[in-house]
Amino acid sequence: MKAAALHILVKTRAECDALKQKLAKGASFAELARRHSLCPSGKRGGDLGEFRRGQMVAAFDKAVFSGELLTVLGPIKTQFGYHLIKVLYRG
Repeated sequence: MKAAALHILVKTRAECDALKQKLAKGASFAELARRHSLCPSGKRGGDLGEFRRGQMVAAFDKAVFSGELLTVLGPIKTQFGYHLIKVLYRG
């Protein structure tokens, strides 16, 4: 199974929660990713492209392959920090 997702990676849960609130009020996911994400994908608006089940760390993988599509998931904690994830499609 494959999926495509956008994500924002930050160091703290508080920062993650604050960004999720901004998204809930209509902020652009891509814009917040460019401004705040610690991942190199931030330069692409958080776009991770397409990947297969098992390619990402376990907690991230579980969220992507079981969470609701086109909804902001998170905060999801991994060894890298806290993620907000938006799954574009799975198939």
